[in-house]
Amino acid sequence: MRNPLTRSPVVRSLAVVLIAGSALTTTGCARNRNKGDTAYVARDVGTLYTAARKRLDNKEYKLAAALFDEVERQHPYSVWARRAQLMSAFSYYLAHDYTASIQSAQRFLAVHPGNRDAAYAYYLISLGYYEQVSDVTRDQKITQQALDSLGELMRRYPNTRYAADARLKVDLVRDHLAGKEMEIGRFYQKRGQWLAATGRFRKVIDDYQTTTHAPEALMRLTETYLALGVRDEARKAAAVLGANYPGTQWYARAYKLSNEHGPVAIAALAPGEAVVANAGQAAPVVTKRKGDFNRDTSAAPVTSGGSTNPGNPNPGN
Repeated sequence: MRNPLTRSPVVRSLAVVLIAGSALTTTGCARNRNKGDTAYVARDVGTLYTAARKRLDNKEYKLAAALFDEVERQHPYSVWARRAQLMSAFSYYLAHDYTASIQSAQRFLAVHPGNRDAAYAYYLISLGYYEQVSDVTRDQKITQQALDSLGELMRRYPNTRYAADARLKVDLVRDHLAGKEMEIGRFYQKRGQWLAATGRFRKVIDDYQTTTHAPEALMRLTETYLALGVRDEARKAAAVLGANYPGTQWYARAYKLSNEHGPVAIAALAPGEAVVANAGQAAPVVTKRKGDFNRDTSAAPVTSGGSTNPGNPNPGN
């Protein structure tokens, strides 16, 4: 991921040393790495801000963030307090403390919602969530938060450089969420839970149809519909797959399955013949012998040779 420092005009402007020749009295803040343990030592705003900038330039990001927080704490009504909030969020981001970075940026927006640097604050929030996206075998709550924050950034500031970068990240995040649905769908399919699997694959087609997972989702739908005995739906899924992804391996497999399980011909009814035989009569009671309870009389599950083994994920709701 590119360094957001190179993208932000506000960070470049804040990089200028504001007050030269000030004494760098960093006793107290410099000794403590935790913001909550920073000792209060009264200093003028120029000394604090310059010391924070020096720590940032030396890549001491945690100490820089603590000093920027001190600017806000000791001089809350100064013009540098507003800039220090944003620089604190940026320093925490570089330190990989994404939770603290998000909180600092959100605090900046709560106090200065109409500031010209608000777009950058939204961008830092989005990056904080984006950097925490985990693999598809884990819970995807933060992934959804990343998608929401990126969408908010694009909605509010569509013509900024941050929105342009956000659009690229949205595609990756959506693909990740679709991958999670596929992981859970394959989990259910492997265990013969066809309805649950179909729901997951349908979600990919309905909500993430532009992702790289759409062709496989259509092929899996063909499999699960055939397993449920809904052959017309299976053929529709295969047809959509062929129309949109004709040269893929997924279509070749779906086409083969559709041909192997074609429509069943039903004889026409004779004139006057009832649609339902013995209508109005009670259905006969069918009793099974002891050995019949282990016999599967439903449609045989359709298997796909060479399918990916999803392992043992922990499916969510």
